Amino acid sequence: MTLSNTRDGIVIVGSTSPTADLRAGIIGLDVALVLAEKGYGQWITIIAEYLPGDTAVSYTSPWAGCNFSAISGTDANALRWDRLGYSHLSKLASDTPNEAFVSWTPSTEFWDENIPLEKIKDMEGYLKDFRILSKTELPERVEFGISFSTLTVNAPRHMQYIYRKLKDPYNVRFIRQKIPSIQAAFASPATKIVFNCTGNAAKTLPGVEDPKCYPTRGQIVLARAPHVRSNVMRHGEDYETYIIPRPGSNGNVILGGYMQEGNSDGATYSYEAESILERTKALCSELRQADLEILANFTGLRPSRKGGARVEKEDLLVTGEKRTLVHNYGAGGTGFQAGYGMAVDAVEMVTDILRDVLENII
Repeated sequence: MTLSNTRDGIVIVGSTSPTADLRAGIIGLDVALVLAEKGYGQWITIIAEYLPGDTAVSYTSPWAGCNFSAISGTDANALRWDRLGYSHLSKLASDTPNEAFVSWTPSTEFWDENIPLEKIKDMEGYLKDFRILSKTELPERVEFGISFSTLTVNAPRHMQYIYRKLKDPYNVRFIRQKIPSIQAAFASPATKIVFNCTGNAAKTLPGVEDPKCYPTRGQIVLARAPHVRSNVMRHGEDYETYIIPRPGSNGNVILGGYMQEGNSDGATYSYEAESILERTKALCSELRQADLEILANFTGLRPSRKGGARVEKEDLLVTGEKRTLVHNYGAGGTGFQAGYGMAVDAVEMVTDILRDVLENII
């Protein structure tokens, strides 16, 4: 199937590389899920070069840790998206943890400096088991810490869970295809709305070309350590250290990491892996209790944006007809915790248009 002959009224463009290769990342999948839950599933097409189950260095979502943490932004949008994301993941962890690969996990976060007190105050209102740590509980050179019950996610398996759910029972269609521009997503006259979830490619994709976008490189170590049951993070001025258990993975953990803004290098480096192991073992007592089995090193490029993620509606003229483009990208390393909330906002922007699309199709 090609775009020109699809009969669907809603198209979601997955995250892409600068050459317009498309990846069905968590941001696009979440948009499709929110739409499908509202009854639009059979009218949705997702365009993607890579789908859940595939791997590529520029297909960032499967490389994520991933968890819910205070690493996200402090603006009103980020705070709202976090709250919605925590609620969404909490329901999955409580109702369908084995199917969704989402788990409740005890978590501790530390800050060396630059403590986001206003953000933490907001999160305190909904985080389960939230507690501010006493000074005696803080490691050396750490200024502040909290503990709470977080949600940890097996990123690749969770994406496959959403992918299967979108296909059945929601009847969402997926097309493996490259596009030369965002306008090309409107190739079918039936397409009235396109959700632009193009990730890192939003900087260069014709029709978007957002100069605020940039990659943030990260490297992680995947290890087997079934004795590690807790999530631990330490935020420094020029580093991030984290230990994230991966649910439903026979005891695997993600060890990280790096937050290298503007770096698009997809290689992995042994000296970075050594630094990660040194830092994570120093931070996490559970990690030191037994030997680790190192499985692999991976690199991912987080789709970041100056000023935060963009969730915005734009009206276009395509072959003389009004069409609607909804931008939804730039979540950086917070796609799994903010993506559902971003999707809720993106879909709410076009509620009236969606209603018209459905009426016209029926």
